[in-house]
Amino acid sequence: MPPSDLNGAVWRKSSYSGGSSDNCVEVAMNLPGIVAVRDSKDPSGPALAFSPTAWNDFLTGIRSGEI
Repeated sequence: MPPSDLNGAVWRKSSYSGGSSDNCVEVAMNLPGIVAVRDSKDPSGPALAFSPTAWNDFLTGIRSGEI
């Protein structure tokens, strides 16, 4: 997803990243109907966009050890 489509996105890093590391992803969950994910080292670069359901399924898979 081009960065221009993400105007108004509020990006956050995981609390597990320690806050100072650049080697992590950032997620924006404040946009209607999408969850956007980007590389923290390239904030002006491309982002991936998921439906909230797909993002939740992904997180559930990680937490359960399926992924």
